[in-house]
Amino acid sequence: MAWNLLRLLPLLLPLVPMAGLGQSQVQLACSGTLVEARGSAELKRPTQRLRFSLTLEAEEASTDAALASLQQRLAAVRTTLKNLQVVDLEVTSPATWQRPASRDRAGAVQASLQVSGQLAPDQLQPLVRQVGGLAGVRLSPVTTEADAAGDRAARRQLLGAAYQDALQQAQDVAAAIGLRGLQPLAVLLEGGGRPVAMRATAMADAAVPPFDPAELSAPMERLSLQVRFCAR
Repeated sequence: MAWNLLRLLPLLLPLVPMAGLGQSQVQLACSGTLVEARGSAELKRPTQRLRFSLTLEAEEASTDAALASLQQRLAAVRTTLKNLQVVDLEVTSPATWQRPASRDRAGAVQASLQVSGQLAPDQLQPLVRQVGGLAGVRLSPVTTEADAAGDRAARRQLLGAAYQDALQQAQDVAAAIGLRGLQPLAVLLEGGGRPVAMRATAMADAAVPPFDPAELSAPMERLSLQVRFCAR
């Protein structure tokens, strides 16, 4: 079986040393059997910071009163977060809507906005108790984040591990059909993610153990790729 010339992605070149590679794009030909394999890898990284978000709400009889109440509650939230040394604080513009009257209660205007930011892991307990206990605050899941300075090294490690996974699978297939030599022809990178979250809620009893940031899911990165090999 003969295949046209295919390009090996430059991203993989450091992982597959070959003689005579002097350009960022290399064309290879396959006159053997095409073998495709998908490799994957995951890497757990140390937690450097926590990212949080919360909803702040207020309810009053009129729109003006609801916004005024929301503004007062936001001031208390800002002050508490400042004491926790929160960085990259973001506050959305407020939204209001009319809650219709029901048999049990009169109608009212509800106002809300979103607050988010980053803080040190050891501030998880104060975030839950001090901020989560403020009026109108509803905490969302807290996520962990790794040091951005290590992103490139982590990605290289993931690439190498995912490629080795695909290579081993391709070697097993080649051996099963009586072939030995493998030459990579093309690599397709697939997406990855960091699904890490914890629901943070306030505790009623201060005597129980605090929320421990070490118990949060560590930042997890995943990467998968598909490699096309020429087996002979």
